[in-house]
Amino acid sequence: MSAMTGWWSRRSVAGKVELYTRWTFHLMAPVEVLAFGGAPLSSGGRSGLGTGGALGLALWVLVHAVLCGVVASRALDHTTGTRPRPVRLAAALAAATLLANLAVSGLWAAGVLTDASVVASVLVGTSVFTTGALVFCLDRVRHMAYAVAGTAVAAALPVTAFGHGAPEGLITLVGVLVGGGAYASACGFSSWLLGVVQELERSRDLKARLAVAEERLRFGRDLHDVMGRNLSVIALKSELAVQLARRGRPEAVDQMVEVQRIAQESQREVREVVRGYREADLRVELEGARGVLDAAGIACAVDAPALDLPVEVQSALGWVVREATTNVLRHGDARRCAITLRAREGEAVLTVENDGAAVRDEAGAPGRTGSGLAGLRERLGAVGGTLEAGFADPQSFRVTARVPSAAPRPAPQSAPSAAREAAARKPETREAATRKPDARQEPDARQEEETVA
Repeated sequence: MSAMTGWWSRRSVAGKVELYTRWTFHLMAPVEVLAFGGAPLSSGGRSGLGTGGALGLALWVLVHAVLCGVVASRALDHTTGTRPRPVRLAAALAAATLLANLAVSGLWAAGVLTDASVVASVLVGTSVFTTGALVFCLDRVRHMAYAVAGTAVAAALPVTAFGHGAPEGLITLVGVLVGGGAYASACGFSSWLLGVVQELERSRDLKARLAVAEERLRFGRDLHDVMGRNLSVIALKSELAVQLARRGRPEAVDQMVEVQRIAQESQREVREVVRGYREADLRVELEGARGVLDAAGIACAVDAPALDLPVEVQSALGWVVREATTNVLRHGDARRCAITLRAREGEAVLTVENDGAAVRDEAGAPGRTGSGLAGLRERLGAVGGTLEAGFADPQSFRVTARVPSAAPRPAPQSAPSAAREAAARKPETREAATRKPDARQEPDARQEEETVA
């Protein structure tokens, strides 16, 4: 059953609205054929057309229904932004309907077509469906009203012009206005609704891209603030050291030691920037998930009491909240989402469950929605945690993260490792001692810097 409905559940909200709207108005073609195309055939000899004329009128209704369906489909493509507005097709439909109305009115006036019910069915029916197709091609309500009024006048004028009298023409005008106005209203509202849903979908994607761009700008700004000044100092002192070395001055060594110290300090600062970029705060991510989901029209219930968890555990769970929220927005059609955090038997359990249909792979297996969940499993594995993702029921997708309440401690260093680390710190001590020049050398070094500058 799930495989049969997968073609529907995998679609986004905009895709579902588009599919529903498109096929609703595609089904209007057989409705028009059955409602109005059968009138000439069912009238028998009463219409006076004979078998050939009745088949001709029925064939015209069939062609008109197909043409209306094509115009409506192309107009919906224009609404979704995949094709230009079908101006020529709409003009061809309007011209063909007008010529057919003239022909039917002429046959009625000549006495060839004697059944008034057949005239009304073909004349009014095709005009009503023409208004709907034309309205699909328009954007403004005023223009839609003009299309309805123009189609009604184009249907009533031939009836009046061929001598059937003003009452018949007025009845035709009112019939097309009422029927065409109602059908055009449905078409115009459907087109407007589809456009709004498409715009909301694009706004959601744009919001996600802007969030990524903002984060990149923040990271670039922080990295520039850290590295810009230090690189300028390194370049200046390196140039000074080169000039001192060419003159055989011993102060060149001091300058290179200072360059080494600044480079090591820069490495430390870059690591701090990257570490802050990669870490996620659990409380901030929970509040962010609530705000983003509420803004998207998804009711979000967060039940997460404050737990005394290590920083590494909170960061890992924060990433779970962030990735699960992204999946709810992008891959599902959820209306409700529940986020819970509990402490159970020495571990923290985070659950994110929504009632939308999540993405399945080609085999229909849940839980494999790309690299996002795989990355979360790696993050949780680093702190001894696990991740489970799957369908709790056909309409509910659940992500469960389990992490020990106490972060795993690093393994104790062996004696050789401790000795190597102590030896690595000794040069830093020597460098710190050599960084401070004596009082006699400081004016010379400062003078050399000014000379190089």
